[in-house]
Amino acid sequence: MNLHAQITLALALLGLTTSTLAQTSGPTTKTAKIGIIGAGHIGGTLAELWVKAGHPVIISSRHPDELKPLAEKLGPLCTAGTVQEAASQGDVILISVPYSALPQIGKDYAKELKDKVVLDTGNPYPQRDGEMADDARKRGTGVTSAEYLPGVKLVRTFNALRYQDLKSESNRKGEKVAIPLAADDPEAMKLAAQLVKDAGFDPVEVGPLSLAKEFDVGSEVYVKVLTAKEMREKLHLDEKK
Repeated sequence: MNLHAQITLALALLGLTTSTLAQTSGPTTKTAKIGIIGAGHIGGTLAELWVKAGHPVIISSRHPDELKPLAEKLGPLCTAGTVQEAASQGDVILISVPYSALPQIGKDYAKELKDKVVLDTGNPYPQRDGEMADDARKRGTGVTSAEYLPGVKLVRTFNALRYQDLKSESNRKGEKVAIPLAADDPEAMKLAAQLVKDAGFDPVEVGPLSLAKEFDVGSEVYVKVLTAKEMREKLHLDEKK
């Protein structure tokens, strides 16, 4: 009996198969570490939801020492660090900062973020972010954020729901609350959709980054608590198939 046959027989005796073994090895969304840049209302809330779902998380900001109480509250799966540490150590990155900070993050951490799946939650507000916010609103945040974060697998998501609703509506009974997503990379979209589910919501894949404007500030679904069916109807997604 050759080595492969011996391994197959041993697995069979354990009630396993080689395909089962393959499925249990390698990184999954459950083992991927999530680096969060900006642990304010949205970032901090999602950190808590993902830790509850079993994800290891590193939260960061310009003042990491201020995040230590939150990290201690969330338990051993959560650590606090610098932005550089979150960007480099995270397998998946969530960026939740004022929109005007996005270009600098893209420049300062281009090496750390390169080729990673990056979830961008920021919304441009002219009164806070200046003229660049007007440009982002006009062109849409999907294409604009992609220019500020070159070299990443960008997903626009978690920008269209208030943090209070993220806290209160996660894993609610009945139909879950919908979270829209837009991405150009299919694998990034798939991974982000799973993270939306893990946070206790129902992902609605709107399409490529060019369609992220469909759930930007002022859209029909912005800061609306909707089911996936309701969101798809408002965005006419089934009609576009």
